Amino acid sequence: MKNKRRSTLKRMLASVATVFGASTLGAQTAQASSSTKKVFNVHKDEQDIPLFSGSVVHGNTVYIAGKGAHFDGDITAHTDHVLNELEKELKKAGSSMDKVLKVNVYLHDIHDYKAMNEVYKGRFGPNPPVRTTVAVFGGVPGDSLVEIDCIASL
Repeated sequence: MKNKRRSTLKRMLASVATVFGASTLGAQTAQASSSTKKVFNVHKDEQDIPLFSGSVVHGNTVYIAGKGAHFDGDITAHTDHVLNELEKELKKAGSSMDKVLKVNVYLHDIHDYKAMNEVYKGRFGPNPPVRTTVAVFGGVPGDSLVEIDCIASL
């Protein structure tokens, strides 16, 4: 008898959890689908065909495309330039450096890691985002020594 009541109670709780879980999921899906995607700085190819956007806002999240530094200079100058460009793009989208959640850093040469870190340090406030750093085989496009992209909240 005790096992039968326990089994019945488990089924009832599972039903309630399913109903609440489904309604919560439905509300989240409706909210996500009702938000529109805002696109900034669309980059086009030679035939004027859109290739990618500089940044996209969807819901409460901002996605910033990789920024590079396409001028002569060392890793410190390139890193500083790229971080400044990211900050400008974040502000345009309504966010900021301290709201960045995830950063990807692509280095032309892994030996530049320490110098890049010196410039990177502190740029995202007291609670830095998670980060992945890799050296790119063949180099970063456009002769930049570093490229950085990020995801932030609004």
